[in-house]
Amino acid sequence: MIKLLLVDDHELIRSGVRSLLKNVAEVMIIGEASSGEQGVKLARELKPDIVLMDVMMPGIGGLEATRKLKQVEPGIKIIALTACDEDPFPYRMLQAGAEGFLTKDSGLDEIKLAISKVYAGQKYISPEIAQELALRKLSDKDNTPFDKLSDREMQVTLMIIHGQAVQKISEKLCLSPKTVNTYRYRIFDKLKVNNDVELTHLAIRYNILDKDIGEVNS
Repeated sequence: MIKLLLVDDHELIRSGVRSLLKNVAEVMIIGEASSGEQGVKLARELKPDIVLMDVMMPGIGGLEATRKLKQVEPGIKIIALTACDEDPFPYRMLQAGAEGFLTKDSGLDEIKLAISKVYAGQKYISPEIAQELALRKLSDKDNTPFDKLSDREMQVTLMIIHGQAVQKISEKLCLSPKTVNTYRYRIFDKLKVNNDVELTHLAIRYNILDKDIGEVNS
């Protein structure tokens, strides 16, 4: 029996995955979390074999949650789940330690295949994402301006565009507010933007953030 933990901030997505996997005898969903922080905590408590980890979530998000979980529970395997198959997320999530990457429109057969391969110690990347990664390797240029950011800068960017204040970011990432602001201005400089609103609009332009969410945060 493969023990699975679902981590996604959307109940609709978790419900959809539950529905798809309910008749798969070899898979048992042992828990659900709605944030990266909660996902790391539950994974340490429940010790699942595999975590299905949403990339884009409020709080520390899937990228930082994957990194943290791999540091404390390296034996737990992670399959990233995202609606955005474009860079920078597939490359960064795999660098952070994820063993698999699926898009949220994956069907039951592909989800089962990913789970079985990752459980067996192999990697699985959906064809769309594999193509994106292959094209990235063939290009000598950055695909998006966000490729210029370090992993930590990208994490701070994700938290900013989801409307989190400097103090909240500092608490989540265990950094001083001064350090977070240093990251902010470094991000602004690299991306040629002047403030959080311009950063959010740039994120929408490159599909880093859903347009509806961006309008709320702006």
